[in-house]
Amino acid sequence: MIYKFEPILKTLVWGTENWVLSGVKGNETKVKGGPQDGKTLNEIYGREFPLLIKFIDAKRDLSIQVHPDDETAKKRHGCKGKTEMWYMIDAAPGAHLLAGLSKEITPDDYVRLVDEGRITEVLADHKVAPGDVFYLPAGRIHAICGGCYLAEIQETSDITYRIFDYNRPGLDGKPRQLHTQEAKDVIDYKVYPDYKTHYERRENAGVEVVRCPYFTTNVYELTESLEIDADKDFLVVMCLEGNGHVTDGVQSVPLNAGEALLAMHTKKISFVPESPKLKLLTTHP
Repeated sequence: MIYKFEPILKTLVWGTENWVLSGVKGNETKVKGGPQDGKTLNEIYGREFPLLIKFIDAKRDLSIQVHPDDETAKKRHGCKGKTEMWYMIDAAPGAHLLAGLSKEITPDDYVRLVDEGRITEVLADHKVAPGDVFYLPAGRIHAICGGCYLAEIQETSDITYRIFDYNRPGLDGKPRQLHTQEAKDVIDYKVYPDYKTHYERRENAGVEVVRCPYFTTNVYELTESLEIDADKDFLVVMCLEGNGHVTDGVQSVPLNAGEALLAMHTKKISFVPESPKLKLLTTHP
């Protein structure tokens, strides 16, 4: 069965988030059309759906933030932590993002740098282009910056520790809450040689870009139809560019850029491009 959902569009101080599949309590997407019309994602899945799927359009820099792991989030908030990934769909000239530390600091250094408004001085700054992938395990400091349009796949959690927000007000005119101390003991203070995910791009074939305990994600750049294995607990399909149809032999569901769908209880699905190029992401547990 293939399902499409009514997305939830969130307008924030820095831009918009389009939650295209969400099982987050109070923000559950609902089936759009078909015999299950109006049912929530969690209702058709039978329990809390484990992934939150978004398209993010950053007009301005997001706050510098970090997410706790599952153990810490369960202890403090009674929910999952947040490991996530980004796939860059489009980037304005000069667009960049922050991910990871560029130099070693201690937890006390971190607090001092935040207090002085200098935390960006120790963060790795990455110029970005369409097709770039970043994997962000819980504990990695990060921030999407203005001019980035991307797909985000993450655990079903809305827990964010906001470290620094450039001293700007929220949409209500009041300063946004910071979580400097809460973040102190969840940050991964290790410096890594490379924070970007590297992969070989190929046409008309799936290319695995991320495999982690929470999801496995593949990218497809298609100029012709392709059948793939969908015999998973579920398979999410996000359309990044172009348009086409996804069919399981019974249903044929249209899919356009900026949309997503969910396939369950089916062994094979086919992607059928209707534009010169159809670019997709698939993800599954």
